[in-house]
Amino acid sequence: MNAFRRMLRSDSLGLALVVLLGGAALSIARPEFLTAYNIDVILVGFCLTVIYALGQGVIIAIGHMNLALGATGCLVAVSFGGAMQVWGLPVWAAVIFGLLIGMFCGFVNGWLTHKSGLTSFIITLATMSIFKGISLGITEAQPFYGVAESVKAFGSDRWGPLPETLLVALPIVIGLAVFLGRMIPGRQMLAFGGNPSAAELSGISRARMVILAHTLSGLLAAIAGMMSVARLQLASPAIGDEWLIASFAAPVIGGAVLSGGHLSVLGTCLGVLIVSLINQALVMLAVDPFYVQVLLGALILGAVGLNRLRESRMGNAPVLRLS
Repeated sequence: MNAFRRMLRSDSLGLALVVLLGGAALSIARPEFLTAYNIDVILVGFCLTVIYALGQGVIIAIGHMNLALGATGCLVAVSFGGAMQVWGLPVWAAVIFGLLIGMFCGFVNGWLTHKSGLTSFIITLATMSIFKGISLGITEAQPFYGVAESVKAFGSDRWGPLPETLLVALPIVIGLAVFLGRMIPGRQMLAFGGNPSAAELSGISRARMVILAHTLSGLLAAIAGMMSVARLQLASPAIGDEWLIASFAAPVIGGAVLSGGHLSVLGTCLGVLIVSLINQALVMLAVDPFYVQVLLGALILGAVGLNRLRESRMGNAPVLRLS
């Protein structure tokens, strides 16, 4: 009974109802929404979006932000593709190379944020330009097409009715939920985000938490960047350009508090589905593409307003729940 009451109070239950009602309304307005092809498109997009949304979420959890998330994913993507096309590296070596680049970019963001004393907004705004410039320099603004066939197959093959990319996204979602909910470093990250001064007084290192969160964000951006290569069948320097809005909107809609201290992994997944439904509705209802960016910007404002309402309801107290 207590578990049922907690579920009723959970933000995730309301989000799940929004997803169900939104999907039902869209299927009534456009019956083709429930076709196998359309559901597959949503699932493939979900697998990618949830990874980079969680990459932003772990930064929001400590009260920071990562504007360089998309640029990191882009740098990893072109390095991954270039390693296979130019250097002839096998896929496993190119994957390790990409992961190391992503983690290094995240480490640089965290280290500079800690050492400089500047906000992560300023640091990642600068590194966003640096990483993007390196990507354009490597590719000369042209994609790498020499992607291994096994990578292309991974981006297009199915595991029964489900996309194979779900085999990457699902373990990441579960692993991050366990990390934040059950493991000491994850709980320390949330405690630091909720109250940095109290966390430091209890022995939690500010430097370690900031660098850990940014490095983890870089790792998730790297995975999303390489998955984008598999999905697009090429390594384009445009990868990551559209990540920023969704990466902020999904965690905040899902219950993350911008001041830090709370990240709902399940809520973020549901937030990604809500963003996906909105995007799909815009396409299926033939909304003028020129207004899409306006609507997405309004989504961010709505998400921030929801965050402020949530903070007021909590009395500005840090919350360390995961659902």
